[in-house]
Amino acid sequence: MSDDPLPPSSPTPAPGRPTVRTAAVIPAAGRGVRLGPGAPKALRALGGTPMLVHAVRAMADSRAVSLVVVVAPPDGAGEVKSLLDAHALPERTDVLVVPGGDSRQESVKRGLDALPEGYDIVLVHDAARPLVPVDTVDAVVEAVRDGAAAVVPALPLADTVKQVEPAAAPGEPEPVVATPDRSRLRAVQTPQGFERATLVRAHETVTDDVTDDAGMVERLGLTVVTVPGHEEAFKVTRPLDLVLAEAVLARRRLNDGF
Repeated sequence: MSDDPLPPSSPTPAPGRPTVRTAAVIPAAGRGVRLGPGAPKALRALGGTPMLVHAVRAMADSRAVSLVVVVAPPDGAGEVKSLLDAHALPERTDVLVVPGGDSRQESVKRGLDALPEGYDIVLVHDAARPLVPVDTVDAVVEAVRDGAAAVVPALPLADTVKQVEPAAAPGEPEPVVATPDRSRLRAVQTPQGFERATLVRAHETVTDDVTDDAGMVERLGLTVVTVPGHEEAFKVTRPLDLVLAEAVLARRRLNDGF
């Protein structure tokens, strides 16, 4: 794993299409308090391997991705680099570790700042989504290559959604004020894909606290499009999610030799 990677060769482009390099940024500086005390969420073990390693492999499994930038806790870049060095990763993909900031937004910005020249597409992926299939990654990259400024994988909602008036105090009933049309709602996943220049401009322009990078691009007045997400690209946030992720990983190992 190199500390200062040079852009490796990308897969051969289709006839008439110029070579476009893709990098992935994985912010992994959060503590993940909802999983309980212990190691940061990204370093929790899944099938005996830290979730972060699974997430890096998920990006590197795409032949379109030639660089992964991992944004570590501000005081933990050395630990994260040692952890990644200890696990086998695809050799065709370079991995760079940089220290993150106090917020996810700041950490993604630091990952962007660390990208070498020559990368035109940037994926931003949650370390807590360790099992995203490679087909989903490839679909996001392809949509950006086809001209979208920003792309998110998304799934239709299975549950009815209610808009409520927040309770005055914790535990009090919340009055329902609306029932949005579920057919027009989507649950968004990662990796989210962007034209590099668009994402850089969003991070230079939008200073409000936004929950995802696609939301920052929306603030610029640009169109964000969706591609089909995948049920296995869920976010591991609570202990029950970790149990489900272990089950998915066990099934993959049994059926697919993952």
